[in-house]
Amino acid sequence: MNSRVPAVVVGAGINGLGVARSLARARVPVWIVDSDSRQPGMHTRAARPWVIAAMQGQALVEGLRSWVPSRLSNVRPVLILTQEESVKAVSRYREVLSPHYRFTLPEKDVVDTLLHKQSFQRVAEGLRAPIPPLVHIRSIQDLPQLKALRFPVVVKPGERHAGYSHAFKKAYRIGDRAEAEHLIHRILLIMPDVVVQEWIEGADSDIFFCLQYIRHNGIVAASFTGRKIRSWPPQVGGTASCTAAPESAGELEEMTTRFFNSAGVVGLAGMEYKRDARSGTFRMVEPTIGRTDYQEEVATLNGINLPYAAYCAELDIPVMQPVSTKWPFVWQDRPADSQSAAAQNQSIRQGFPDGCVVVEASWRWHDPMPTLMHMLERVRGALQARVRKVLGSSKNAKGEP
Repeated sequence: MNSRVPAVVVGAGINGLGVARSLARARVPVWIVDSDSRQPGMHTRAARPWVIAAMQGQALVEGLRSWVPSRLSNVRPVLILTQEESVKAVSRYREVLSPHYRFTLPEKDVVDTLLHKQSFQRVAEGLRAPIPPLVHIRSIQDLPQLKALRFPVVVKPGERHAGYSHAFKKAYRIGDRAEAEHLIHRILLIMPDVVVQEWIEGADSDIFFCLQYIRHNGIVAASFTGRKIRSWPPQVGGTASCTAAPESAGELEEMTTRFFNSAGVVGLAGMEYKRDARSGTFRMVEPTIGRTDYQEEVATLNGINLPYAAYCAELDIPVMQPVSTKWPFVWQDRPADSQSAAAQNQSIRQGFPDGCVVVEASWRWHDPMPTLMHMLERVRGALQARVRKVLGSSKNAKGEP
Protein backbone atom coordinates (compact mmCIF):
# COMPACT_ATOMS: atom_id res chain seq x y z
CA MET A 1 0.00 0.00 0.00
CA ASN A 2 2.84 2.41 0.83
CA SER A 3 4.07 2.26 -2.78
CA ARG A 4 0.68 3.31 -4.15
CA VAL A 5 -0.59 6.01 -1.77
CA PRO A 6 1.55 9.16 -1.82
CA ALA A 7 1.84 11.89 0.77
CA VAL A 8 1.41 15.54 -0.18
CA VAL A 9 3.47 17.89 2.02
CA VAL A 10 2.28 21.50 1.95
CA GLY A 11 5.21 23.84 2.50
CA ALA A 12 8.76 23.34 1.19
CA GLY A 13 10.72 25.29 3.79
CA ILE A 14 13.05 23.64 6.32
CA ASN A 15 10.03 22.12 8.06
CA GLY A 16 8.61 20.55 4.90
CA LEU A 17 12.05 19.39 3.79
CA GLY A 18 12.45 17.47 7.03
CA VAL A 19 8.96 15.96 6.67
CA ALA A 20 9.67 14.84 3.09
CA ARG A 21 12.94 13.22 4.15
CA SER A 22 11.22 11.51 7.08
CA LEU A 23 8.56 10.02 4.80
CA ALA A 24 11.13 9.00 2.19
CA ARG A 25 12.97 7.06 4.90
CA ALA A 26 9.87 4.88 5.14
CA ARG A 27 9.68 4.53 1.33
CA VAL A 28 6.60 6.72 1.02
CA PRO A 29 6.24 8.50 -2.35
CA VAL A 30 6.11 12.22 -1.62
CA TRP A 31 4.93 15.32 -3.44
CA ILE A 32 5.98 18.64 -1.90
CA VAL A 33 3.97 21.78 -2.58
CA ASP A 34 4.90 25.46 -2.41
CA SER A 35 4.21 28.71 -4.22
CA ASP A 36 7.95 29.53 -4.18
CA SER A 37 10.07 27.25 -6.35
CA ARG A 38 13.22 28.53 -4.60
CA GLN A 39 12.31 26.88 -1.28
CA PRO A 40 14.82 24.17 -0.25
CA GLY A 41 12.28 21.35 -0.24
CA MET A 42 11.48 21.95 -3.90
CA HIS A 43 14.94 20.59 -4.77
CA THR A 44 15.16 17.51 -2.56
CA ARG A 45 15.54 13.99 -3.89
CA ALA A 46 13.02 12.90 -1.27
CA ALA A 47 10.01 14.38 -3.07
CA ARG A 48 8.58 15.51 -6.38
CA PRO A 49 7.98 19.29 -6.47
CA TRP A 50 4.71 20.92 -7.34
CA VAL A 51 4.39 24.71 -7.65
CA ILE A 52 1.02 26.03 -6.51
CA ALA A 53 -0.45 29.51 -6.84
CA ALA A 54 -0.89 30.27 -3.12
CA MET A 55 -0.11 28.82 0.29
CA GLN A 56 -3.10 30.13 2.17
CA GLY A 57 -6.79 30.89 1.88
CA GLN A 58 -9.26 29.66 -0.68
CA ALA A 59 -6.63 29.80 -3.44
CA LEU A 60 -4.59 27.11 -1.67
CA VAL A 61 -7.66 24.94 -1.19
CA GLU A 62 -8.70 25.27 -4.82
CA GLY A 63 -5.17 24.44 -5.98
CA LEU A 64 -5.07 21.32 -3.81
CA ARG A 65 -8.56 20.27 -4.87
CA SER A 66 -7.94 20.62 -8.60
CA TRP A 67 -4.53 18.94 -8.51
CA VAL A 68 -5.53 15.42 -7.48
CA PRO A 69 -7.72 14.51 -10.49
CA SER A 70 -5.06 15.75 -12.91
CA ARG A 71 -2.13 13.97 -11.23
CA LEU A 72 -3.48 10.92 -9.44
CA SER A 73 -6.12 8.43 -10.47
CA ASN A 74 -8.41 6.85 -7.87
CA VAL A 75 -6.01 7.65 -5.01
CA ARG A 76 -6.59 9.81 -1.92
CA PRO A 77 -3.14 10.94 -0.82
CA VAL A 78 -2.27 11.75 2.78
CA LEU A 79 -2.11 15.52 3.32
CA ILE A 80 0.50 16.85 5.76
CA LEU A 81 0.60 20.55 6.59
CA THR A 82 3.64 22.49 7.82
CA GLN A 83 2.41 26.10 8.06
CA GLU A 84 -0.18 27.76 10.28
CA GLU A 85 -1.91 29.67 7.49
CA SER A 86 -2.34 26.45 5.54
CA VAL A 87 -3.92 24.83 8.61
CA LYS A 88 -6.43 27.67 8.85
CA ALA A 89 -7.36 27.32 5.18
CA VAL A 90 -7.70 23.54 5.20
CA SER A 91 -9.66 23.65 8.44
CA ARG A 92 -12.08 26.21 7.05
CA TYR A 93 -12.63 24.34 3.77
CA ARG A 94 -12.17 20.78 5.03
CA GLU A 95 -15.43 19.60 3.42
CA VAL A 96 -14.04 20.61 0.02
CA LEU A 97 -10.78 18.71 0.50
CA SER A 98 -11.81 15.62 2.46
CA PRO A 99 -13.12 13.75 -0.63
CA HIS A 100 -9.69 14.16 -2.23
CA TYR A 101 -7.23 13.83 0.69
CA ARG A 102 -6.78 11.91 3.91
CA PHE A 103 -6.09 14.20 6.86
CA THR A 104 -7.05 14.64 10.50
CA LEU A 105 -7.71 18.00 12.14
CA PRO A 106 -9.48 19.05 15.33
CA GLU A 107 -12.96 20.57 14.97
CA LYS A 108 -12.98 24.04 13.37
CA ASP A 109 -13.70 25.86 16.62
CA VAL A 110 -10.86 24.02 18.35
CA VAL A 111 -8.42 25.00 15.59
CA ASP A 112 -9.53 28.64 15.69
CA THR A 113 -9.37 28.79 19.48
CA LEU A 114 -5.97 27.22 19.97
CA LEU A 115 -4.27 29.10 17.13
CA HIS A 116 -4.88 32.42 18.89
CA LYS A 117 -2.66 33.01 21.89
CA GLN A 118 -5.30 34.75 24.00
CA SER A 119 -8.01 32.14 23.49
CA PHE A 120 -5.44 29.36 24.04
CA GLN A 121 -4.64 31.09 27.31
CA ARG A 122 -8.30 30.93 28.36
CA VAL A 123 -8.47 27.22 27.55
CA ALA A 124 -5.24 26.50 29.44
CA GLU A 125 -6.38 28.46 32.48
CA GLY A 126 -9.76 26.69 32.39
CA LEU A 127 -7.97 23.33 32.42
CA ARG A 128 -5.64 24.52 35.22
CA ALA A 129 -2.61 24.05 33.00
CA PRO A 130 0.68 25.63 34.17
CA ILE A 131 0.76 28.82 32.09
CA PRO A 132 2.00 32.34 32.98
CA PRO A 133 -0.52 35.23 33.24
CA LEU A 134 -1.31 37.08 29.99
CA VAL A 135 -3.22 40.18 28.94
CA HIS A 136 -4.68 40.90 25.51
CA ILE A 137 -4.15 44.40 24.08
CA ARG A 138 -6.39 45.50 21.20
CA SER A 139 -6.15 49.29 21.61
CA ILE A 140 -4.36 51.87 23.72
CA GLN A 141 -7.35 51.79 26.07
CA ASP A 142 -6.25 48.30 27.12
CA LEU A 143 -2.76 49.39 28.22
CA PRO A 144 -3.72 49.78 31.92
CA GLN A 145 -4.05 45.98 31.99
CA LEU A 146 -0.26 45.83 32.05
CA LYS A 147 -0.42 46.74 35.75
CA ALA A 148 -1.61 43.20 36.44
CA LEU A 149 1.63 41.65 35.15
CA ARG A 150 5.00 41.14 36.80
CA PHE A 151 7.89 42.36 34.64
CA PRO A 152 9.84 41.32 32.62
CA VAL A 153 7.27 40.24 30.04
CA VAL A 154 7.21 38.92 26.49
CA VAL A 155 5.32 40.91 23.83
CA LYS A 156 4.11 39.13 20.68
CA PRO A 157 1.22 39.13 18.20
CA GLY A 158 -1.99 37.33 19.11
CA GLU A 159 -1.68 35.25 15.93
CA ARG A 160 0.44 35.17 12.79
CA HIS A 161 0.12 38.36 10.74
CA ALA A 162 2.01 39.20 7.54
CA GLY A 163 2.26 42.92 8.29
CA TYR A 164 3.64 42.24 11.76
CA SER A 165 6.20 39.74 10.44
CA HIS A 166 7.58 42.29 7.96
CA ALA A 167 8.03 45.02 10.58
CA PHE A 168 8.79 43.26 13.87
CA LYS A 169 10.59 40.32 15.44
CA LYS A 170 8.76 37.15 16.42
CA ALA A 171 8.64 38.27 20.06
CA TYR A 172 10.26 40.77 22.44
CA ARG A 173 11.48 40.42 26.01
CA ILE A 174 10.63 43.72 27.71
CA GLY A 175 11.92 44.83 31.10
CA ASP A 176 9.52 47.58 32.19
CA ARG A 177 6.07 48.98 31.55
CA ALA A 178 7.16 52.17 29.76
CA GLU A 179 9.21 50.17 27.24
CA ALA A 180 6.29 47.78 26.75
CA GLU A 181 3.83 50.60 26.08
CA HIS A 182 6.16 52.20 23.53
CA LEU A 183 6.51 48.93 21.62
CA ILE A 184 2.79 48.16 21.78
CA HIS A 185 1.94 51.62 20.40
CA ARG A 186 4.04 50.81 17.33
CA ILE A 187 2.53 47.35 16.85
CA LEU A 188 -1.04 48.64 17.15
CA LEU A 189 -0.46 50.80 14.09
CA ILE A 190 -0.17 47.55 12.10
CA MET A 191 -2.42 45.09 13.94
CA PRO A 192 -4.86 45.52 16.86
CA ASP A 193 -3.99 42.19 18.41
CA VAL A 194 -1.10 42.04 20.90
CA VAL A 195 -0.54 39.70 23.81
CA VAL A 196 1.73 40.42 26.76
CA GLN A 197 2.72 37.55 29.01
CA GLU A 198 4.88 37.26 32.09
CA TRP A 199 8.38 36.12 31.18
CA ILE A 200 9.55 32.66 32.25
CA GLU A 201 13.13 32.85 33.47
CA GLY A 202 15.55 30.39 31.92
CA ALA A 203 17.98 29.79 29.08
CA ASP A 204 17.26 28.52 25.56
CA SER A 205 18.17 25.05 26.82
CA ASP A 206 15.25 25.29 29.28
CA ILE A 207 12.78 25.27 26.36
CA PHE A 208 11.25 21.85 25.75
CA PHE A 209 8.65 20.54 23.32
CA CYS A 210 6.42 17.50 23.00
CA LEU A 211 5.38 16.50 19.46
CA GLN A 212 2.53 14.05 18.92
CA TYR A 213 0.14 12.41 16.50
CA ILE A 214 -3.25 11.75 18.11
CA ARG A 215 -5.91 9.50 16.62
CA HIS A 216 -9.61 10.41 16.47
CA ASN A 217 -10.25 8.36 19.59
CA GLY A 218 -7.68 10.35 21.58
CA ILE A 219 -5.05 7.59 21.54
CA VAL A 220 -1.54 8.92 20.96
CA ALA A 221 -0.06 7.00 18.03
CA ALA A 222 3.41 8.52 18.46
CA SER A 223 5.05 11.03 20.78
CA PHE A 224 8.48 12.62 21.06
CA THR A 225 9.93 14.94 23.70
CA GLY A 226 12.87 17.19 22.90
CA ARG A 227 14.57 20.33 24.08
CA LYS A 228 16.17 23.27 22.40
CA ILE A 229 19.87 23.89 22.72
CA ARG A 230 19.77 27.36 21.20
CA SER A 231 17.22 29.71 19.61
CA TRP A 232 17.74 32.49 17.10
CA PRO A 233 17.42 35.21 18.19
CA PRO A 234 18.31 33.92 21.66
CA GLN A 235 15.45 33.59 24.15
CA VAL A 236 12.66 34.71 21.81
CA GLY A 237 13.36 33.18 18.39
CA GLY A 238 12.82 29.92 16.55
CA THR A 239 14.77 26.70 17.05
CA ALA A 240 18.42 26.88 16.00
CA SER A 241 19.47 23.53 17.46
CA CYS A 242 17.73 20.86 19.49
CA THR A 243 17.92 17.25 20.63
CA ALA A 244 15.96 14.54 22.42
CA ALA A 245 15.02 14.93 26.10
CA PRO A 246 14.20 11.43 27.34
CA GLU A 247 14.73 12.51 30.95
CA SER A 248 11.64 14.73 30.73
CA ALA A 249 9.53 12.61 28.37
CA GLY A 250 7.35 10.98 31.02
CA GLU A 251 6.24 14.23 32.63
CA LEU A 252 5.78 16.25 29.45
CA GLU A 253 4.07 13.54 27.42
CA GLU A 254 1.55 12.98 30.21
CA MET A 255 0.91 16.73 30.57
CA THR A 256 0.62 17.23 26.80
CA THR A 257 -1.69 14.27 26.24
CA ARG A 258 -3.96 15.35 29.09
CA PHE A 259 -4.25 18.88 27.71
CA PHE A 260 -4.83 17.83 24.10
CA ASN A 261 -7.41 15.21 25.06
CA SER A 262 -9.27 17.72 27.22
CA ALA A 263 -9.13 20.41 24.52
CA GLY A 264 -10.27 18.10 21.70
CA VAL A 265 -7.01 18.05 19.74
CA VAL A 266 -6.40 15.27 17.20
CA GLY A 267 -3.92 14.83 14.36
CA LEU A 268 -0.45 16.34 14.34
CA ALA A 269 0.19 18.66 17.28
CA GLY A 270 2.86 19.83 19.68
CA MET A 271 3.30 21.84 22.84
CA GLU A 272 6.23 24.05 23.79
CA TYR A 273 7.25 24.39 27.44
CA LYS A 274 9.83 26.32 29.37
CA ARG A 275 11.32 25.13 32.63
CA ASP A 276 11.22 28.02 35.07
CA ALA A 277 14.75 28.56 36.36
CA ARG A 278 13.37 29.85 39.66
CA SER A 279 11.08 26.92 40.53
CA GLY A 280 12.27 24.13 38.22
CA THR A 281 8.68 23.53 37.07
CA PHE A 282 7.50 23.38 33.46
CA ARG A 283 5.25 26.16 32.15
CA MET A 284 3.28 26.01 28.92
CA VAL A 285 4.27 28.45 26.18
CA GLU A 286 2.22 27.71 23.04
CA PRO A 287 0.79 24.84 20.99
CA THR A 288 1.25 23.72 17.40
CA ILE A 289 -2.06 22.53 15.96
CA GLY A 290 -2.78 20.56 12.79
CA ARG A 291 0.76 20.61 11.40
CA THR A 292 4.34 19.59 11.92
CA ASP A 293 6.73 21.69 13.96
CA TYR A 294 9.71 23.55 12.48
CA GLN A 295 12.18 21.03 14.00
CA GLU A 296 9.94 17.97 13.48
CA GLU A 297 12.78 15.99 11.88
CA VAL A 298 14.64 15.80 15.19
CA ALA A 299 12.09 13.19 16.27
CA THR A 300 12.78 11.06 13.18
CA LEU A 301 16.54 11.30 13.72
CA ASN A 302 16.07 10.06 17.28
CA GLY A 303 13.92 7.09 16.27
CA ILE A 304 10.34 8.41 16.26
CA ASN A 305 9.13 9.17 12.73
CA LEU A 306 6.07 11.32 13.41
CA PRO A 307 5.21 12.14 9.76
CA TYR A 308 5.23 8.43 8.97
CA ALA A 309 3.12 7.75 12.07
CA ALA A 310 0.58 10.25 10.72
CA TYR A 311 0.71 8.57 7.31
CA CYS A 312 0.12 5.11 8.79
CA ALA A 313 -2.71 6.31 10.99
CA GLU A 314 -4.48 7.94 8.05
CA LEU A 315 -4.23 4.66 6.10
CA ASP A 316 -5.24 2.63 9.16
CA ILE A 317 -2.12 0.48 9.04
CA PRO A 318 0.14 -0.33 12.03
CA VAL A 319 2.31 2.56 13.15
CA MET A 320 6.03 1.81 13.15
CA GLN A 321 7.39 1.38 16.67
CA PRO A 322 10.13 3.74 17.91
CA VAL A 323 13.64 2.78 16.81
CA SER A 324 16.35 2.73 19.44
CA THR A 325 19.37 4.87 18.54
CA LYS A 326 22.88 4.23 19.84
CA TRP A 327 23.55 7.92 20.52
CA PRO A 328 21.58 11.17 20.70
CA PHE A 329 21.07 13.14 17.50
CA VAL A 330 21.18 16.92 17.35
CA TRP A 331 19.17 18.72 14.67
CA GLN A 332 20.83 21.99 13.72
CA ASP A 333 19.87 24.93 11.53
CA ARG A 334 23.56 25.78 11.23
CA PRO A 335 23.38 29.43 10.04
CA ALA A 336 20.93 30.33 12.81
CA ASP A 337 22.81 28.25 15.39
CA SER A 338 26.12 29.87 14.52
CA GLN A 339 24.64 33.34 14.94
CA SER A 340 23.04 32.36 18.24
CA ALA A 341 26.24 30.85 19.59
CA ALA A 342 28.24 33.94 18.59
CA ALA A 343 25.70 36.29 20.16
CA GLN A 344 25.94 34.38 23.45
CA ASN A 345 29.73 33.96 23.37
CA GLN A 346 29.36 30.18 23.14
CA SER A 347 31.28 27.61 21.14
CA ILE A 348 29.19 26.03 18.39
CA ARG A 349 29.06 22.69 20.24
CA GLN A 350 28.36 24.13 23.67
CA GLY A 351 25.30 22.43 25.14
CA PHE A 352 25.39 19.47 22.75
CA PRO A 353 25.05 16.10 24.54
CA ASP A 354 28.16 13.92 24.82
CA GLY A 355 28.66 11.50 21.94
CA CYS A 356 25.94 13.11 19.84
CA VAL A 357 25.63 13.08 16.06
CA VAL A 358 24.92 16.50 14.56
CA VAL A 359 22.65 16.58 11.52
CA GLU A 360 22.13 19.84 9.66
CA ALA A 361 18.58 20.82 8.79
CA SER A 362 19.32 21.41 5.11
CA TRP A 363 22.65 19.87 4.06
CA ARG A 364 22.96 16.13 3.40
CA TRP A 365 25.68 14.49 1.29
CA HIS A 366 23.13 12.24 -0.37
CA ASP A 367 20.71 15.15 -0.96
CA PRO A 368 22.80 18.28 -1.57
CA MET A 369 20.57 20.33 -3.88
CA PRO A 370 18.42 22.07 -1.22
CA THR A 371 21.53 23.66 0.28
CA LEU A 372 23.26 24.32 -3.04
CA MET A 373 20.20 26.04 -4.49
CA HIS A 374 19.84 28.14 -1.34
CA MET A 375 23.47 29.22 -1.61
CA LEU A 376 22.93 30.08 -5.27
CA GLU A 377 19.93 32.23 -4.40
CA ARG A 378 21.92 34.06 -1.73
CA VAL A 379 24.73 34.79 -4.21
CA ARG A 380 22.21 35.94 -6.83
CA GLY A 381 20.51 38.20 -4.28
CA ALA A 382 23.82 39.70 -3.18
CA LEU A 383 24.82 40.38 -6.80
CA GLN A 384 21.47 42.00 -7.55
CA ALA A 385 21.79 44.20 -4.46
CA ARG A 386 25.30 45.17 -5.52
CA VAL A 387 24.15 46.06 -9.03
CA ARG A 388 21.32 48.20 -7.65
CA LYS A 389 23.75 50.00 -5.37
CA VAL A 390 26.22 50.67 -8.20
CA LEU A 391 23.48 51.92 -10.53
CA GLY A 392 22.08 54.11 -7.77
CA SER A 393 25.50 55.62 -7.08
CA SER A 394 26.00 56.23 -10.82
CA LYS A 395 22.68 58.08 -11.11
CA ASN A 396 23.45 60.21 -8.06
CA ALA A 397 26.87 61.12 -9.49
CA LYS A 398 25.17 62.29 -12.69
CA GLY A 399 22.53 64.20 -10.79
CA GLU A 400 19.73 62.04 -12.15
CA PRO A 401 16.55 61.73 -10.10
